[in-house]
Amino acid sequence: MPVIAARAGVHPTTVYRRWASLGDLLGEVATSRFSGDIVVPDTGSLREDLQRWASAVATDLSDPDVLALMRATVGSGPDGGCACVADRQAQLAAILEREESRGGQSPTVQRAADTILGPLYFRAIFIGEPAEPGWARDLVDALLE
Repeated sequence: MPVIAARAGVHPTTVYRRWASLGDLLGEVATSRFSGDIVVPDTGSLREDLQRWASAVATDLSDPDVLALMRATVGSGPDGGCACVADRQAQLAAILEREESRGGQSPTVQRAADTILGPLYFRAIFIGEPAEPGWARDLVDALLE
């Protein structure tokens, strides 16, 4: 925190007054960074919406700055991962709810997150291999089979 304060040109107590810990600071940065940066597609097709969305997430996860922030946030404590995926899960829920409102059937948010987000994030954060958009679309196909 003192290094962050020095870089910002403020006294460390200024930083601590706003954020009690590095985890709190990183969580807020991640929440800010990952909120609303991916547009939820509405093509009229659940498969197409999910494929476009998953490809956009895969592209986002290929950004080295995004990966650095995610790794730091996940490593900051038990709640760190929540800041990185909360908005993505909300986007996923919106896609699935829209399909149901059209009279279609959709998987649960948890199943979709496990099938799409889990592999995308695992590959990006832990293996260091960003997913190709085509691979992300294959995850959607596996979900909807």
